[in-house]
Amino acid sequence: MSFTNFRFETDADGIALVVWDMPGRSMNVLNAEVIAEIGAIVDKIAGDSSIKGAVFTSGKEGFSGGADLTMLQNTGREYKRLVKAEGEEAAMRAFVKQIGELSRTYRRLETAGKPIAAAINGVCMGGGFELALACHYRVVADGEKVRVGLPEIKVGLFPGGGGTQRVARLMQTGDALQMLFKGDQIKPAAAKAMGLVHEVAPAGEILQRAKDWVKANPNAKAPWDDPKFKLPSGRVFSPAGMMTWPPANAIYRRETYDNYPAAKAILQCVYEGLQLPIDLALAVEARYFAKIVLSKEAAAMIRSLFVSMGELNKGARRPADIPATKLRKVGIIGAGFMGAGIAYVSANAGLDVVLIDRDQESADKGKAYSHKIISNQIAKGRAKSADRDALLERIKPSADYNDLAGCDLVVEAVFEDRAVKAEATKKAQAVLGPDVIFATNTSTLPITSLAETSLKPEDFIGVHFFSPVDRMMLVEIIVGEKTGAKALATAMDFVRAIKKTPIVVNDCRGFYANRCVGAFIGEGHRMLMEGVPPAMIENTAKMAGMPVGPLSLNDETAIDLGWRILQAAKKDLGANAVDPGQEKLLDAMVVTEKRLGRKNGKGFYDYPEKGPKSLWPGLAKIAGKALDPDTLSVQELKERFLVVQSLEAARCMEENVVTDPREADVGSILGFGFAPFAGGTLSYIDGMGVARFVALAQSLAAKHGDRFTPNALLIDMAKKGETFYGRFGEQPRAA
Repeated sequence: MSFTNFRFETDADGIALVVWDMPGRSMNVLNAEVIAEIGAIVDKIAGDSSIKGAVFTSGKEGFSGGADLTMLQNTGREYKRLVKAEGEEAAMRAFVKQIGELSRTYRRLETAGKPIAAAINGVCMGGGFELALACHYRVVADGEKVRVGLPEIKVGLFPGGGGTQRVARLMQTGDALQMLFKGDQIKPAAAKAMGLVHEVAPAGEILQRAKDWVKANPNAKAPWDDPKFKLPSGRVFSPAGMMTWPPANAIYRRETYDNYPAAKAILQCVYEGLQLPIDLALAVEARYFAKIVLSKEAAAMIRSLFVSMGELNKGARRPADIPATKLRKVGIIGAGFMGAGIAYVSANAGLDVVLIDRDQESADKGKAYSHKIISNQIAKGRAKSADRDALLERIKPSADYNDLAGCDLVVEAVFEDRAVKAEATKKAQAVLGPDVIFATNTSTLPITSLAETSLKPEDFIGVHFFSPVDRMMLVEIIVGEKTGAKALATAMDFVRAIKKTPIVVNDCRGFYANRCVGAFIGEGHRMLMEGVPPAMIENTAKMAGMPVGPLSLNDETAIDLGWRILQAAKKDLGANAVDPGQEKLLDAMVVTEKRLGRKNGKGFYDYPEKGPKSLWPGLAKIAGKALDPDTLSVQELKERFLVVQSLEAARCMEENVVTDPREADVGSILGFGFAPFAGGTLSYIDGMGVARFVALAQSLAAKHGDRFTPNALLIDMAKKGETFYGRFGEQPRAA
């Protein structure tokens, strides 16, 4: 029997070796064809008396990346088609049957009556790991890049191939829930300690060890198929169970605010499944999985965090006619917090780095930042001393601009001041000449004006990193009026080399991310001056789906920076460009109280040397009034936070600052943590429906001011019944 995606052969001992090796792919994934072939393989193993057992492994560097999520997108579309053709009830029956096929196939493998082992040679995620969990024995290679896990929660799903039921029967309930909620990638030793795999062995031995186990265990079966099997945490309705489930539900609500249906479904699947025999439990899981696949949250998260992000990471916006840039050496000008972070991620990607600052001591301090980060990684077991030595060897700190000679790209990351940036540009180009691509890291200054000091404006481009650079995955690439295709391609090649996600935006004040973030923080300021209790402001922002409240975020970004931006806007655009209440607040915080944020230990919060931060009691005095929280609508406060950001994103689309809905959505999640369950700023609007969003914005405008007034683009889309993805598709518009 021959297969397209698997190699199948039986040895002299009657052990079938099933090698998963999809043609034309670097990683094995589950799709409809693969699932059908696994079913045929199971039938062959179970039905051929000459086969005594089987071992599943991979012919690639990794075992499996999990399911091809575009398959799930297609099943959702097919369901909608069936609803129209046959009605909702018939469509749902067909959909549940289809969505449960993988789980039933794995269960048939598990109950084939023959010992089955998995030899896991590399990354093994999602549905691929669920295949391994359905095997009776799991041997995993001991390697630095080897990981197992069930990460579905990160794209709005949960394990639907038996994962929730098998994991919950392999470990304590609390540990199982934590694993399913986090979706982490787990190292081999940790996986063994957790009971997820049975053995960790050198990569060259895993296949033989798996075969040896199959030969030695002809009567193997899953633990839960043994009549004497007992749940690791005992029955759900037991003293031990009641010590688990009430706090688990409380933790779920605290962490998700009920925004993530998949997380709730995990609780329900495990809670209900542990009260049932495994086959009924798997049927329960399949029904919940079908419901979640059809949820708007899963659709939005899959599109933004899997499909769109994958396309952007592969260079969807890169000029196709420009040859790939072979970056070997980059220059970073400015060894402060941002520059030092850029130096670290560049060296960590294998690039040689020249780190320039005004004096050697400052440059050395910038390099020390990389030493600190990698040392922390070593302390956590995520790196080795040899990794640190190699990384630091690639960074050359210097005060001499002549050391930039030979750089393929320069990233300027000096203080946010036109004169300082102009001086750095001139000094660097005096050494490098005009033909080296010059990138400036800026969060507010328009690129077109900064390029005026460049010898070659067409090779000048903006790159906006987010802080802290080593942890934030987004980079805004800003195209000025004269920026050429070569500069854009080089910048994108650099961002891809350092394993960040790029979005391309056109030049304007604040670009895209900071305009939306500014709207979010500004709304928090306005609420405070209205008399909304500060704690309520912070909590409702998190309830809306934001990672932190606006006051806390402003402390991190520095309140005095916001004050300077506001004053610059007032100077450039006039007094009407700033909100007087916000100006009064920032004036009191920065000028009068000298509260600059976390950097000086006092901002909207107090930051004691020991103990947690707490909101500063003096905020009430600055506001001058306090509203009764019982009279305020939590829902309205949440809507204000999300709507004000989404409106700014819509304006950026109308103004051609952002030209691709994918970039607006991915950028909003990665750049400033906009409610991931919504799929991003524009998906939030599309998911609500543009007409409904416009009506909501208009009601907020009537109550809270013109900043909520929908722009002309939204009004036009609402009249025509359009969506952003329907109107603009997934291709950028011409500028």
